Amino acid sequence: MARAVDAAEAVRGLTSPNPWVGAVVVTGAPGATESFTGATEPPGGAHAEVVALRAAGAAAQGSTLYATLEPCSHHGRTPPCTRAIIDAGVTRVVVALEDPDPLVDGGGIAALRAAGLEVEVGVGAEAATEQLAAYLTHRRTGRPWVVLKLAASLDGRTAAPDGTSRWITGPAARLDVHRLRARSDAVLVGAGTVRADDPALTVRLPPGDPSFRGPHQQPARMVLGRVPPGAAVHPARELGGDLGAVLDQLGRDGIVQLLVEGGPTVAHAFHRAGLVDRYVVYLAPVLFGGDDGFPLFAGPGVPTVVDLWRGRVVSVTSLEGDLKVELTRSDG
Repeated sequence: MARAVDAAEAVRGLTSPNPWVGAVVVTGAPGATESFTGATEPPGGAHAEVVALRAAGAAAQGSTLYATLEPCSHHGRTPPCTRAIIDAGVTRVVVALEDPDPLVDGGGIAALRAAGLEVEVGVGAEAATEQLAAYLTHRRTGRPWVVLKLAASLDGRTAAPDGTSRWITGPAARLDVHRLRARSDAVLVGAGTVRADDPALTVRLPPGDPSFRGPHQQPARMVLGRVPPGAAVHPARELGGDLGAVLDQLGRDGIVQLLVEGGPTVAHAFHRAGLVDRYVVYLAPVLFGGDDGFPLFAGPGVPTVVDLWRGRVVSVTSLEGDLKVELTRSDG
């Protein structure tokens, strides 16, 4: 299952709105096994299980198949994976997670068991849940998985009093942001950030980088408010109104992961509304040394310490001097 998770990671950012899934077919007797790995192809292509079965060929007869997500049992752009698994002669299937998509939702597992295959569920569930968090959220709520990216000094300032903010973090952290964009279906900022910084919001990674997807695969660019003519973010989609309704519409449009890179006003709006699923905070070893710089959030905070937002640290990564801290809500 660990190899299946690794295979899925290699195609993350390429398969949306389909889930990025990995699969491994293991054949042969104990001590003389052989494995064949597959990962989901871009939309319209084969799912991970079919890719792995094609690699295994006739050797799949009597094999065990490991998959990070429940195989589909319905006709979509491609035939059902359950049919391919049964026809290949697989006798045992190990699944990390059930698929919450209403078109699957246990139907794949039921179809395999009805055909006489042994099915085990839950192996590697923790790793698969973290890897597929965006997909799982989209299928369960109909909304994108919202990632709020923040960058600040150690004393919590995002820009100097004169508005200058480039660059607080170093090159390694900025490169990591581009990798985060490469995994996202859309990037969102506020109109104020567009006027102040004129960002392009494109993915700019060197060929050969593990997250490089090519110039044709760029996230959609979204702006809360009006976009000035000639702004570098063009072409961009202008959004407005209730943020919950905005997320509902983006979810219907197939946006599975939304990266919010807006300034402190937009960050505060998403945070205050409880719409952030994952906080990614880049902290630089610099100090503004005062209280007149721009904060991470612009707007009223909680009135008392008992109302503090409390989360859970998912990971802390060193990026050549800067720190990347990922947090989620303490309830998951």
